[in-house]
Amino acid sequence: MRTLRRLAAFAALSLAFAAPARAQSLPTRLSDDEFWRVIGDLSEAGGYFRSDNFVSNETTFQYVIPELQKSHPAGGVYLGVGPDQNFTYIVALKPRIAIIADIRRQNMIEHLMYKAVIEMSPSRAEFLSLLFSRPRPAGVVDTTGAPTLLQAYLTAPSDSILYRKNLAAIKDHLVGKHKFALTADDRASLSYVYDAFFGGGPDLNYSFSTGRQGRAGYFGRRMPSYAELMAETDALGLHRSYLATEDNYRILRELELNNLIVPIVGDFAGDKALHAVGAYLKQHNATVTAFYTSNVEQYLFQQADDWKHFFGNVATLPLDPKSTFIRAVFNYMGFRDPVSGAPGPRSTTMLSPIQDVLKAVDEGKIQTYYDVIQLSTAPAPAAPPPEQR
Repeated sequence: MRTLRRLAAFAALSLAFAAPARAQSLPTRLSDDEFWRVIGDLSEAGGYFRSDNFVSNETTFQYVIPELQKSHPAGGVYLGVGPDQNFTYIVALKPRIAIIADIRRQNMIEHLMYKAVIEMSPSRAEFLSLLFSRPRPAGVVDTTGAPTLLQAYLTAPSDSILYRKNLAAIKDHLVGKHKFALTADDRASLSYVYDAFFGGGPDLNYSFSTGRQGRAGYFGRRMPSYAELMAETDALGLHRSYLATEDNYRILRELELNNLIVPIVGDFAGDKALHAVGAYLKQHNATVTAFYTSNVEQYLFQQADDWKHFFGNVATLPLDPKSTFIRAVFNYMGFRDPVSGAPGPRSTTMLSPIQDVLKAVDEGKIQTYYDVIQLSTAPAPAAPPPEQR
C-alpha cells in the first residue's frame, strides 16, 4: 500500500497548477486585510469537540523545549492546535509564522481575543489585568517571576465594571481598529469566551464551562489551572512559558502585532485546511518546523479512517527531516512508577520526526494510536548548568 505517496503526488500536481509562477518568501508582516484573507482562505467549516477547551490540561508541555531549541533553529514555520499552550512553543521556536488550526471556530475566536489583549498590553501585568479584568496588584514589576505574578492575580478581586469596559475595548480593537469582519455569531462567541476568563480568573481550567445558559462551573475531573500551567517548568525546573519573562512576552507580542500568529478553522482529517496550509507554505518557499498536535490523533483513531486522512493531509505539507510532531500522551491507564509506586504524570509530551511517522504509515506499520506513541520519544533532561548544580 502506498496511500500517502499517491495522495501526496496528487496534491503536489494540484498545487502545481494553483501555485504562482515564482515562490516568494514568507512576509515579515501581514497587513490586516491579508491576515483576514489568509484566515478565510485556509479555513473550512467548523466542527464539534466535547469541551470548550479554554485552556490546556497538559502539564509537561515545556519538557520538550530544550530538545526543540537544540535541533530547530529560529525562523521556521510552526503549526498547532488548541488555545494558548501554543504561545509557549512559539516563543521558544521563534518561527517566521505560526498557524493554529482547530476544528472549533470558537478556538479561532479565542485566539483573536488573545491577539487583542496582547496587542493592547505592553507588559505581562497589563496582559493579565486585561485578560481577567482584575486591577494590577501592588508590588508587581517587570522582573516578577511567573509563579509570583500569577499568585498576585489569583488574590486580586475581579471587577465587573472593568469587565464590561474591557470587552467593549477588545471588540472595538478587532472590528474597529483591525476591521476584521466578525459576524454576529463571532461576536457572541467572543463574549462567551471572555466571560469564561472573567468568571474563572487565573483558576480557569479545561473543565470550566459557562453553560451558555448562565450557570458557570467546573465539571469532570480536576484539571490544572491557567495559573498552574503558567507556573510550570521544564524538567530542570526552568520557567519557559510565554509569561515566564518580559522578554518571552515581547517575542509573542511582536508576532501578534505583525499579524503572524494566524488562527484558522481546520479539521485535521478534513478536505481543505491542511491542504490549503501546505499550498500557502509552498507558495512562500517555507518548511514546517514543528507541528503540535496535542492528543488529537487519539480521537482520530477512534473515528473510522480519520487518522488515515490526517496523515494523508500531513503528507502534503512541505517537510524536511527535522520537521517534528509535538504530541501529548495522556496517562489514562493510571501508570505508576514500578519502584516507588508514585503515580505517573497525567500527560507526557513527546516528539517524533514527521517524515518517520509518514513512512511508517506508508509501510502499513501504523494501525493504532499505540503504534504512533511507540514512534515518539520523551527527551531525557539534559544536565543542569553549573550554577544550578
